[in-house]
Amino acid sequence: MAGGVTVNIDGMMGSPEEIRVSALDRGFLYGDSVYEVVRTYEGVPFALEEHFARLSRSAERLAIPLPLRSTLLREMRRTLAFAGCKDAYCRLIVTRGSGPISLDPTTASKPLTVILVKPYQPFPEWMFERGIRVAIPQIRRTSPRSLDPAIKSGNYLNSVLAVGEARAAFLDDALMLDGEGNIAEATSSNVFILRDDEVSTPALEGGLLAGVTRGLLIDLLAQHGFVCSERAISVEEVLDADEVMLTSTLREVMPVVEVAGNRIAEGVPGPLARKLKSLFHEYALERTRRDAEWERP
Repeated sequence: MAGGVTVNIDGMMGSPEEIRVSALDRGFLYGDSVYEVVRTYEGVPFALEEHFARLSRSAERLAIPLPLRSTLLREMRRTLAFAGCKDAYCRLIVTRGSGPISLDPTTASKPLTVILVKPYQPFPEWMFERGIRVAIPQIRRTSPRSLDPAIKSGNYLNSVLAVGEARAAFLDDALMLDGEGNIAEATSSNVFILRDDEVSTPALEGGLLAGVTRGLLIDLLAQHGFVCSERAISVEEVLDADEVMLTSTLREVMPVVEVAGNRIAEGVPGPLARKLKSLFHEYALERTRRDAEWERP
């Protein structure tokens, strides 16, 4: 099904029009689900171990039983093979299942597994060459006192609203603040800054998701002589930064050149962003090429 979206729901494969989820599924009704997005390089999923570990932690915190790892791997292989694209976007979702319309999680039937695969669409090259512009929206990240930020759940309403606010201002994304007014993360990415030769990223305690790419980049920085501090980062520090970058599975490393109407440094992508993007992409290719667990298409 090259070119379109392939759907696998509990082992049933087809297009989104053919294979559907019940209207009573709790993932649809309440966002009562966990998920991971995995990118493949040359047909092999990248950082699958880290993604599966985070999926397991998220499911445990919500008390959603996960299928066996072997089952998830088998269905991912089937779906990717059916989709027929080597460089793919793969979204793995596990919902609590269906049941009566009730907030009570104990009324759910068995969990539902959904796998979505489509060809990976690279971000436009101009974004890396010229950098992107981001807003600082009114809406903030959910407080850790309200919901554990380590849970990657299907409820992304505050990010949806933040993206909407950014788009209304003709901007590319948004940096969201935590309850203390410090930078937490972007709507679906983590944030790194370079300021006075120090690389920093917001600490997890501020209420953000521990991104897989974030963790790998911290390690890569250390391997190449950079010390990355994890700490609270104020808006003023970001505006005064030499470089600002967003990182995620799909973006890898994306330079930011304007924040809330303020130009960052010279207003062009800096050398660290370019270096990290190259290092990370090379690392991803090398790691997937030596992945012994995955059968290449």
